[in-house]
Amino acid sequence: MKLLYTLAFAAVVLSSCAGGNSKSELSAPEFAEKIKKDATAMIIDVRTPEEYAQGHLINAVNYNWNGDGFEQQEAGLDKSKPLYVYCLSGGRSSSAAGKLRKDGFKDVYELKGGIMKWRASNLPETTSENATVSTGMSMDDFNKLLDTDKSVLIDYYADWCAPCKKLKPIMEEISKEMSDKVVVVRINVDENKNLMKELHIEDLPVIQLYKGKQMYWNHIGFLEKADIVKEVK
Repeated sequence: MKLLYTLAFAAVVLSSCAGGNSKSELSAPEFAEKIKKDATAMIIDVRTPEEYAQGHLINAVNYNWNGDGFEQQEAGLDKSKPLYVYCLSGGRSSSAAGKLRKDGFKDVYELKGGIMKWRASNLPETTSENATVSTGMSMDDFNKLLDTDKSVLIDYYADWCAPCKKLKPIMEEISKEMSDKVVVVRINVDENKNLMKELHIEDLPVIQLYKGKQMYWNHIGFLEKADIVKEVK
């Protein structure tokens, strides 16, 4: 059943992993204010357990949208109480919220832009007990990637992101075919959350082109190979 809902929302996340527009979508500050005022707030993190362990909203519970137990967990929820749903950048929470509304939950609020926007707003989060938190790449490490005479093409991605998966072979082809002109770097946002915050990466996928250590081009969402190559040339 969940597969049907996933397919129904595929068009929404095809070019970007951000969710759609809805009157129940709240910006990070709005989301924070609403759960602060709502004593009955049920906050649901629909990312994977691994993502959740690395950092999540305080008092959030983990219902993995891509896991096998989502329907069983949903069955235990009180439909009379509001639900606050989020993921990394909005795609999975949009799908999950759509299913919850379809199943009779009337007050379902989504964190627009996901926890990436939450972090960009410097709002608090916590980690699971005994979790090994990966700090990832530092800004110094990132700057070293740019220390080359070639252009640097950076693909910010997540393993679960459908457009990111579609973009991966394109980046691999460009890396192979244009190695004399450009260095292709793929950066996993889940493993480098501090760097993403410093670089203000708040959507997925994001493609950036650096020339002479300066950003020359920035694009949010999927692009065909010809469009990317045109910028690299």
